[in-house]
Amino acid sequence: MQSSSLCVLAVCAFVLISSLSAAPLDDSQHATILRYDNDNIGTDGYNFGYETSDGITRQEQAELKNAGTEQEALSVRGSVSWVAPDGQTYTLHYIADENGFQPQGDHLPHN
Repeated sequence: MQSSSLCVLAVCAFVLISSLSAAPLDDSQHATILRYDNDNIGTDGYNFGYETSDGITRQEQAELKNAGTEQEALSVRGSVSWVAPDGQTYTLHYIADENGFQPQGDHLPHN
């Protein structure tokens, strides 16, 4: 009887440890910033990125094109990833420039 109790206890401990190591990411209400980078001197564009403990990551960079002309425009490229409530990670890549906002992602409809 003693050995079966030890076996049950060992299995329970294994299940508990396994479930803790597979714990979900922090929820959004308690998320913390894990990484933040920002390079913005105020001219010719910018670059920033961050990562939070709830699984969100974002990167974005902008470049000033045709500076000083009538065609001057900011060209922005970036991506954002997040973990949905079902545990799936979604990633959106985008370009925003003189041609408008152009998103791409596996979760978006394709033409």
